[in-house]
Amino acid sequence: MINVLLVEDHELYRMGLSMVLAKSEDVNLLGEAANGLEGVRKARELAPDVILMDIGLPDIDGIEATERIKDIVPDCRILMLTSRDGEQDVLSAFSAGADGYVMKGTSPEQTINAIKAVNEGVGWIDPSIAKMVFSNIGKKNTEYVTNEVDDSRLKNSYGLTERELDVLNLMVDGLSNPQIADKLFISKATAKAHVHSILQKLCTASRTQATVKAMKEGLLK
Repeated sequence: MINVLLVEDHELYRMGLSMVLAKSEDVNLLGEAANGLEGVRKARELAPDVILMDIGLPDIDGIEATERIKDIVPDCRILMLTSRDGEQDVLSAFSAGADGYVMKGTSPEQTINAIKAVNEGVGWIDPSIAKMVFSNIGKKNTEYVTNEVDDSRLKNSYGLTERELDVLNLMVDGLSNPQIADKLFISKATAKAHVHSILQKLCTASRTQATVKAMKEGLLK
């Protein structure tokens, strides 16, 4: 059973999501909070496994609340559940320590799957968001590289091989290991090995953290 804290200021949405969580056999709703400070306080008191965190909260926003909670309860997983899909919001959320990012309007089944994923340390991000962030950052990195420095230096500083860069690009596109294997005409075991190597070289614990770091630092082709 996954113990969950819901932090959401919109009362009707919070009530609806509470009902969704209550119907799941795998989730136990420990408590609710209507603002950022209350969310931090309840996280400290209840020590939930996973927190569903909105970004646009009163008092302090979800990003600052995430930073504070990670300092207080570092083992708690935080899943951002929001309608904001802007590049800065997504990157700021992960920089603050978020373990996943899912959009409001996602089906109840997908929301529960996202909770399960971050609880297991897998990480979760909507592929559409990943592509959007990559597209925006890619343009900026192209301008920077053209005017300042060859981006191959940054990629090589992590020791990523050409094949690992191919795999990393497909990870950002949201492809699973079997899909990466099919795309690159390699075995599933080889694809899995490449992903594992990428996580180690980037010093990240999940595919989500690896893709966000890759996009943020301009490691992609």
